[in-house]
Amino acid sequence: MNNNFKIFYGILLGLVVMSCKSGKDDFDATGVFETTETIVSSESTGKILSLEIEEGAVLTANQLVGSVDCENLGLQKAQVEASVEAVGMKQNNAGPQTQILKEQLNTQYAQIATQKEQLKVIEREKVRLQNLVKAEAIPTKQLDDVNGQVEILKKQILAMESQTGVLKQQIRSQEEQVGIQNRGILGEKKPLMERIAQIEDQIKRCSIINPTAGVVLVKYAETNEITGMGKPLYKLGDMQNMVLRAYISGDQLAKFKTNQKVKVFVDKGKDEYKELEGVVEWIATKAEFTPKTIQTKDERANLVYATKIRVKNDGFLKIGMYGEIKLQ
Repeated sequence: MNNNFKIFYGILLGLVVMSCKSGKDDFDATGVFETTETIVSSESTGKILSLEIEEGAVLTANQLVGSVDCENLGLQKAQVEASVEAVGMKQNNAGPQTQILKEQLNTQYAQIATQKEQLKVIEREKVRLQNLVKAEAIPTKQLDDVNGQVEILKKQILAMESQTGVLKQQIRSQEEQVGIQNRGILGEKKPLMERIAQIEDQIKRCSIINPTAGVVLVKYAETNEITGMGKPLYKLGDMQNMVLRAYISGDQLAKFKTNQKVKVFVDKGKDEYKELEGVVEWIATKAEFTPKTIQTKDERANLVYATKIRVKNDGFLKIGMYGEIKLQ
């Protein structure tokens, strides 16, 4: 039935094309205005809390027009956030474990500083005794005793400095060990954070956002109904840029080219037309209908090809209006 109707409609338009009136009304083609239609569907599943649109309403791009109940997603997010907090509490802190070692290290530094001061005092005494020995004022035994004290202090300082190195290594080792443990714990946290991001994205999709500017042609759902992901909510039509679907004969095909500007006429009243500018957007590469046998030139002229003429709508054009085309 649909094919028969298309054949009849194509023949009818073809006859209209070939029987155009002369003079001002001698049009090259005729057709009906259409619009680009967009079906807006739900991006989440749940109860529709609001859908504040009506058929014929003019919507803008990115306009909030309703929402879907996503309380369950909010509960899921809270649960995952609690898991993240629990993971954070499992992390170890190296501070308390290394604090004792750091205090011991500071004590070692203080003792080394004290011994170095003692060494300076004894070395000054050593110089004084060396001068007295040269002057044969005192026996060399006193100088030997001081030399012994100097050597003992130096060895003690070296031993304590070595101990500070050991303490530093212990502190580093402890911090690295705790760091390794925490990296394993943080490895548990990363997938939880990604899950939170996924849930937040799903929550955003609970808001019904109109994707593009247009007019609501059909409303498929109402408030308090249950919707599902991908279920149509309403149909949107682009009324700013209308399309005139017209048909031309095979003889006219050579005169029409894509991106070609044409004059479009629409009935404004009795014997009066409104003139608009249109651009040929598309020309079919195949006829809408083809006779079974084409033998004569006249029969070839009966072939009808569909075209789409893009017309900027100033608010006058409506879906289903008839339009006429004249080549410029």
